[in-house]
Amino acid sequence: MRIILFVFVLLAFVQNLFASEIKKQAEKSISGIFGKDKTLTFKKFALPKDTKNNIEKKVQQQFFAQEVYTWKITQKDSVCGFAILDNVLGKALPITFLVVFDAKGSILSTEIVKYREAYGGQISEKGWNLKFIGKNANSTFVVGKDVDGISGATISVISVTKGIEKLSLLIQEIKTKL
Repeated sequence: MRIILFVFVLLAFVQNLFASEIKKQAEKSISGIFGKDKTLTFKKFALPKDTKNNIEKKVQQQFFAQEVYTWKITQKDSVCGFAILDNVLGKALPITFLVVFDAKGSILSTEIVKYREAYGGQISEKGWNLKFIGKNANSTFVVGKDVDGISGATISVISVTKGIEKLSLLIQEIKTKL
């Protein structure tokens, strides 16, 4: 019994350490976009059930968890933008990604923060992620038309594209709550 408890505590510690490193990396990316003189306000945001269900139905992809990591970026009393960190399922493992929005909800940047699959890592390349800049909740996110496909990364491309579309819809619903 003690061994099982020890393993559970150790796994929880490693998971928290890993989550902390991913959060730090996301905040570094956000600061790189907005500058170090901006204030980042972090919130682990629980997804409202109706909002979650409506977005999942529209995009045809479930959220990975019941909450997302969010940041509101401000300078003095002005909102400069928002960022959301989330996961989608790749072929077998989660892909952690960050979407940074301006104050109106248009995408300023997307980034793959942690790619865990053996194949398809090309979605981490800046060039692929540039295709999302300027998109918002009213944009289309069709792989092969609006977003480039990548040979050998089909599942990852589709999954991350839907994930980014989900967050584009979500930010419109939650930005006043952040």
